Amino acid sequence: MSRSTLFRDVVRERHSVRDFLPQPVPEDILRSVLEDAQRAPSNCNTQPWQTHIVSGAKLDALSKAILAADDAGHLTPDFSFDTSDFHGVYRERAKEQGGAYYQAIGVKREDRELRREASRRNLEFFGARHVALLFMPSVGDNVRVAGDIGMYAQTLLLSLTAHGLGGVPQTMLGFYAETIRQELGIDPSSKLLFGISLGYPDRDHPGNQYRINKAPLGESVIFHQ
Repeated sequence: MSRSTLFRDVVRERHSVRDFLPQPVPEDILRSVLEDAQRAPSNCNTQPWQTHIVSGAKLDALSKAILAADDAGHLTPDFSFDTSDFHGVYRERAKEQGGAYYQAIGVKREDRELRREASRRNLEFFGARHVALLFMPSVGDNVRVAGDIGMYAQTLLLSLTAHGLGGVPQTMLGFYAETIRQELGIDPSSKLLFGISLGYPDRDHPGNQYRINKAPLGESVIFHQ
């Protein structure tokens, strides 16, 4: 099997995992994944990612603090994000993804209470025993640095898949940036972009059974010759 085939397999196997088995990932495997992620490209090789890995009892305490902040309506995002800003095909794709997930886990659109419970699973890290919180320095309008963090995150996610693990990028965790900084003792100059819950996927969970379609190249790529 060629290297290109192996790469294609990893890319196509990667998906967002939204339920995890309870066992932690051994430290040597975590470090191997993070070493891979460290190879990600960045503008001028600045490597601006500041990754905080939270596990064990500290993870449980962090979840409790975030849930309390959510109950109090105490949202402290470093960067704005509102799904209502999506328009056209982007709104359609977002609705398709949300609908497919809720259908997979048996939550009806009109059941607001169950939908809220399902959403709050983000704040429990979907049962994962580790979360990677991706902080960054504030530089200019932050767009270039955020792009670097995205390349780092994708490299990390692909390495998780190659190691037989899984992860899910969670913008929602960024809504509680100040709570997370206080809980972990992180300097206010570090800005939280998003987090990635990670671990061993529960492959039998309904939320991990469905797959969402990707747009054909013609909708995203324009060739100039």
